[in-house]
Amino acid sequence: MGDALSNNSESEEAFNLQLLMNDYSLTAYGYISPILAVINVITNSLVCIVLLRQNMRSPTNTILLFMALSDMLTGVVPVPAFVHFYTLGHYEDWVPYNWCFAYNAITEHIPTMFHTASIWLTMALAFQRYVYVCHSLKAKQWCTIPNVLKSVLVIYIISVLCEVHRFFEHTYIKTTAKSMVDPARNIVSCVMNNSEWVTSHINLYYNSYYWFRVVFIHFIPCTSLVVFNLLLMVAMFNAQQRRKQLLKQNRRSECRKLKESNCTTLMLVAVVFIFLVVELPLGILFIIFIIQTSLGINIIDNNVQSVASLFINIAILFSYPINFFIYCAMSRQFRETFKRLFIPGAAPLDREHSQYISLATQNGTRTLQPTTPTVNNDHTTKTTNI
Repeated sequence: MGDALSNNSESEEAFNLQLLMNDYSLTAYGYISPILAVINVITNSLVCIVLLRQNMRSPTNTILLFMALSDMLTGVVPVPAFVHFYTLGHYEDWVPYNWCFAYNAITEHIPTMFHTASIWLTMALAFQRYVYVCHSLKAKQWCTIPNVLKSVLVIYIISVLCEVHRFFEHTYIKTTAKSMVDPARNIVSCVMNNSEWVTSHINLYYNSYYWFRVVFIHFIPCTSLVVFNLLLMVAMFNAQQRRKQLLKQNRRSECRKLKESNCTTLMLVAVVFIFLVVELPLGILFIIFIIQTSLGINIIDNNVQSVASLFINIAILFSYPINFFIYCAMSRQFRETFKRLFIPGAAPLDREHSQYISLATQNGTRTLQPTTPTVNNDHTTKTTNI
């Protein structure tokens, strides 16, 4: 699942998953990953259903929607292979020929595409919020739903292009071997070797691929997110100081708007923080791996590296459903929309007692409108929330 830290070398033996396993692989892939995938599907499906409601549509929510989709698919795509081989115990025997290509595709390459998209979408989310908070005039021009959809499309195309070559880096040669479980039975398996175009430049190929991932898919996004988070926290502090001044001046309407904006910023900072907690260790592990393979030095044992990669992948899977609870805890409109959709008898949102008031721009005129905390139409309003 996700990013596998290995250079596959030539082999004369049939495809055997036990050679790739460590002491924790069976528990992690056979039981923990499928359970987390189910939770992931449930929580992110709920997020998607809520964010697709008409009253929730906005540029920020559009990014959150595609983040939820990417996170969900990253976790769920490998599940058929994990259940078949690890949960049901088929890892004990040779991998059948029909599974050879499919196993690598659905446990590594396709999840990596969605994971890459999720990383860049998170960076786009932080950048957009930074523009809203620190360059509000430009936000009206840049942060629109059409522009966000174009950016999302570009992100997915680049994510596919970054990984698509890996579908062709191996050849799978049919071979017949006696079953390791039942020696009286033969299994048609495969010998997995590097393709000729990889073998001819194997060190250049793998070093280029992993260095690219470290720099452009881990280091630059994570560094950018740390910077954006710091800038947003400074902006929240300044807004809080301004809010205190407004309270002293009894300017309660503007004070409410600042509070709403701060709540939205805090929520997105929390989302980015959770992302960084699990992604930074993966980036560090990648750096250690490519230093070892590029320079031929041993920093950490291969088994330790394998176990660390496994636990980081599980931590990433575990982090995906957390966003749902962040949205419920920190966005009143998300919470109210969720209750109206899934809790029978939930009262509609009482606009008379709505906590926030926003200034909307319609045909060049400014009108006061009661609203709830939302990022709905956040390219035309002064207040934004989820």
